[in-house]
Amino acid sequence: MSRELDSELVRELARLLEETGLGEIEYAAGDWRVRVARPAAPAPAPAAPAAAPPPAAAPGPAAAPPAARTAADGPEALKSPMVGTAYLGPDPDSPPFVAIGARVAEGETVMIVEAMKVMNTIPAHRSGTVRDIAVASGQPVEFGQVLMVIE
Repeated sequence: MSRELDSELVRELARLLEETGLGEIEYAAGDWRVRVARPAAPAPAPAAPAAAPPPAAAPGPAAAPPAARTAADGPEALKSPMVGTAYLGPDPDSPPFVAIGARVAEGETVMIVEAMKVMNTIPAHRSGTVRDIAVASGQPVEFGQVLMVIE
């Protein structure tokens, strides 16, 4: 079954990518699929926030993210295993799984990443103390993005 390309759908998906900050998005209807992805250029973007000017441009969250960025390449960083939406608790009415300063055991659930309507529990990758939570509940996340720092 062939279907003509709907350029307005592609534009809408591209706008959605821009609004959410996701790297790619896929739409399927029956056996027809369309995927819109950003170019591979965003790889340097995570390195840029570590520089002084971007944190100065965002004075509100500048206090917490430097800890996450400093540990982003270290074993302390818990990184997202997938593209999706992060949730800090099991549902909107429940408290978060963990808070900054909490002790966690390796394998303990610390958040959920929803991908394609599937709720994926994210376990602590090591035992330790939660030093930073680098995402907000409901925030889109990319593969490899730092979710939290556990020292």
